[in-house]
Amino acid sequence: VQLQASGGGLVQAGGSLRLSCAASGSIASINDMAWYRQAPGKQRELVATITSELGTNYADSVKGRFTVSRDNAKNTVYLQMNSLKPEDTGVYYCNAAISRPGWSFRFYWGKGTLVTVSS
Repeated sequence: VQLQASGGGLVQAGGSLRLSCAASGSIASINDMAWYRQAPGKQRELVATITSELGTNYADSVKGRFTVSRDNAKNTVYLQMNSLKPEDTGVYYCNAAISRPGWSFRFYWGKGTLVTVSS
């Protein structure tokens, strides 16, 4: 099982980006999916989560600006980021609870995609 994130890049403050993360491989089911980020010199932090029933949760710092969504048919989670700020700069990682056929759920991480917001 692999998670492949994409969509990062350089954007000016106030701009928007849309991140995608697709899960591939031998997948039986996907439970919660999430986005984390890690700014330079800081610990990785949770940005947003979405359950298999489409319940969502956000970090206070991104509420009202970011929207997490998923396409269960495509095993893909998205993060729409609007009104970006320089403090949103960092490497964004996707995370998902995935079960393989005959196996219990475990968490998988994508390799990350860099988001840079210039002031």
